[in-house]
Amino acid sequence: MNSPQEPHDQAVNPLPPVVIALSVFLIGIEVVFAAGASGFVGGQEALGWRISAIENWGFRAPLFSWMLETGHFPLADLMRFFTYPFLHLSFMHLLFVLVFVLALGKMVGEIFSAPAFLIIFFGSSIVGALAYWGVWNSPIVLYGGYPAVYGLIGAYTFLVWTNLALTGGNQLQAFRLIAFLLGIQLVFGLIFGGGIDWVAEIAGFATGFGLSFVVSPGGWQRVLMRLRQR
Repeated sequence: MNSPQEPHDQAVNPLPPVVIALSVFLIGIEVVFAAGASGFVGGQEALGWRISAIENWGFRAPLFSWMLETGHFPLADLMRFFTYPFLHLSFMHLLFVLVFVLALGKMVGEIFSAPAFLIIFFGSSIVGALAYWGVWNSPIVLYGGYPAVYGLIGAYTFLVWTNLALTGGNQLQAFRLIAFLLGIQLVFGLIFGGGIDWVAEIAGFATGFGLSFVVSPGGWQRVLMRLRQR
């Protein structure tokens, strides 16, 4: 008689809870915006919920400059570092972010602890916003989950990089994904014109990769082992 199927024999492993929670939150916000735009809730005021949320909770570089100049750091405005990744201009904008969160979140979240995953996600968002402010200080509001997603790409790249180092592979292969994405972004920018938020995305990637040395299981030890093997 065949024994019952073991959980590890399942064709598809479940997503880590932290990835599910983030995805549900992202989708939930978009559902509220869509419901308001469709007139299902909120009346006439709901038509502008999305734009109002981006204005009120997106990252505003001049506002951060003002905080530094005056020494006043209102909590509501500091929260913009954490809220802007959850605001998107349209469902399609969210969809691309969500695909990366689910795909990369599964690979990273199965190895990283939930707190480490959140440190990567929000740490990349914060540093991405700071880079956006430092390079441009533009009045254009920064919003969307791409800096955080690029942070997850950085963490994934770290995992591949350390694995290749331990197995004697070519570590440069770990950077193929980010090179491909930046190449695609460059092509689209040349054809259709690009925005200025690419600075935040690159900074997010570097942050995700760098933080992985600290928060990944045995991350720093893996690097030390690689150096000793040279």
